[in-house]
Amino acid sequence: MSQIFKEVLRGMETQRLRAQRALDARQGFLYEKLPQVKKIDQELAGMGLAMAKLVLRRDDSAAQTEELRRRGEELATARRQLLYDNGYDDTFFEEVYNCVACKDTGFAENTHCHCLKQRLVAKYYEMSNLARVLERENFDAFNINYYSDAADPAYGISPRDNMQRVWAASLKFVENFDKNFENLLFYGHTGLGKTFLSNCIAKELLDSGKTVLYTTAAQLFKLVEEHRFNRAAAENPGYLGIVATVDLLIIDDLGTEFGTIVTTSELFNFINSRLLGRKSTIISTNLTPGELEEHYDDRITSRIYGEYTLLQFFGDDIRIAKKHGLT
Repeated sequence: MSQIFKEVLRGMETQRLRAQRALDARQGFLYEKLPQVKKIDQELAGMGLAMAKLVLRRDDSAAQTEELRRRGEELATARRQLLYDNGYDDTFFEEVYNCVACKDTGFAENTHCHCLKQRLVAKYYEMSNLARVLERENFDAFNINYYSDAADPAYGISPRDNMQRVWAASLKFVENFDKNFENLLFYGHTGLGKTFLSNCIAKELLDSGKTVLYTTAAQLFKLVEEHRFNRAAAENPGYLGIVATVDLLIIDDLGTEFGTIVTTSELFNFINSRLLGRKSTIISTNLTPGELEEHYDDRITSRIYGEYTLLQFFGDDIRIAKKHGLT
């Protein structure tokens, strides 16, 4: 994964160089057409150097400083007028960035920029082929009729009525994402739509410009192990670096990973750090709440039960109905 991180940064560097070459070409074209502008820019650059020398010499001559300031304003005004008279403005000399916050460097305010995180997420999605999955698995493709409308005696309602409740809660989660901090736990047997509904939410938020990272528990903890025993990977935050900061983290199939003291500890760290950072998480699992308590310690389960909205899935495996076209 560290290789992907480097690859994304190289792509951003190439983009910056391309933008700089385009700017140089525009500047060269304008200087050839309007040599007066080039002369003004050269004088402004010289004045900047002169001002720097004054500062370094700690020369506090107010007269010299004021004269440089006044001359600079005169030149700037003359430059703007020349550009305006010839159909240009100051923006002609501005570099065009895809991200103004980091100027396409990937780093802003000494941390990973939002745009870098999004590029990494997009790269991981590309590798996992999830982008194609989201074309099929979205709210528009959801069909409530796959769920039985016969009341389940164990729950007192039908799987269809239950899914309408889960569906509504998922839509509300998306609609209020920027207003309310919320986390979801989808639990129930396989084949009931937990991953499908997670993907529906992911697509809506991705389309609205949020950073969303999907991973299975097994994939996530495999990477944890790699980072523990691979120094090069550990020194590069890459994939794991955005797990704590991505807008929405989806951990699918919790409980299927090979459990160790390390994975339990890291799971707590992921859950806790995202709660502290007010970053939403969706966890799906085939385990019941009671089974979760058997698999994980109190630190983890107490945070899930206290900070997550628990949504149960029950009924028949809808994959069979889909396969045979039954609704």
